[in-house]
Amino acid sequence: MANDEERHDLEGGDTGEGRGERHRRAAQAREAQRKAKAAAKLRENLMRRKTQARARRAGEEDSTQGLPAAKTDESL
Repeated sequence: MANDEERHDLEGGDTGEGRGERHRRAAQAREAQRKAKAAAKLRENLMRRKTQARARRAGEEDSTQGLPAAKTDESL
């Protein structure tokens, strides 16, 4: 009968990595994925804002005063 060390070698199970290490790596991978997703969202938002700013500069000046949703005397 094989002893414990031989059995681990045959099964390929003992890599020196415990459950805690696997959990830590998985958590790090999730964190990296979350940061990458947040960075992509920020880039997308920045691109959209830049496009909006360019469109405003290229277009005519807004004729509205104050808040766009505010009622004026003519709208009553």
